[in-house]
Amino acid sequence: MEYTVIRSGRKTVAIQLNQDLTVTVRAPWRASKSEIERILQEKKPWIEKHLAQMRRRKEHYDASGTDKLTDEEIQELANKALKYIPERVAYFSKIIGVTYGRITIRNQKTRWGSCSSKGNLSFNCLLMLAPPEIIDYVVVHELCHRKEMNHSKNFWREVERILPDYKKSVLWLKNEGSMIMARR
Repeated sequence: MEYTVIRSGRKTVAIQLNQDLTVTVRAPWRASKSEIERILQEKKPWIEKHLAQMRRRKEHYDASGTDKLTDEEIQELANKALKYIPERVAYFSKIIGVTYGRITIRNQKTRWGSCSSKGNLSFNCLLMLAPPEIIDYVVVHELCHRKEMNHSKNFWREVERILPDYKKSVLWLKNEGSMIMARR
């Protein structure tokens, strides 16, 4: 299996499957080549299964004839997001009982949103191509990180408290999100 290794100060090895069906391994400086190879071998069934799913989605997308977004269309989505998403953040932050810092809209390759330790929020402009309930889920997800900066049981309980059917949105993003991301 071919893969690219990106080393950093991280503590664990992570396997990333990319939209172009390549594999990236993110590893600590201290991880040996043999350790990385062992982990890849151990995770090979998972990697092959998910690459096959991604390949099928890509074939489905290619067959649908959906065009790539132009720079103008992306800018238009960013402008819409700058108006819409801050309103949703303000609404849900009151319900969750958290504060936040800056809100940034970006055109990201792999993320729908993020929350920094300082409380700054970032959202992908491509969210504007998703249904409103999906946008709300991403907003709630990032705001819940203001209480729990992880994906622990407590974090997911908080998400569920706000959006009891959040798992439908997670599934939608898993199944349909790559089609939107592929339009970049």
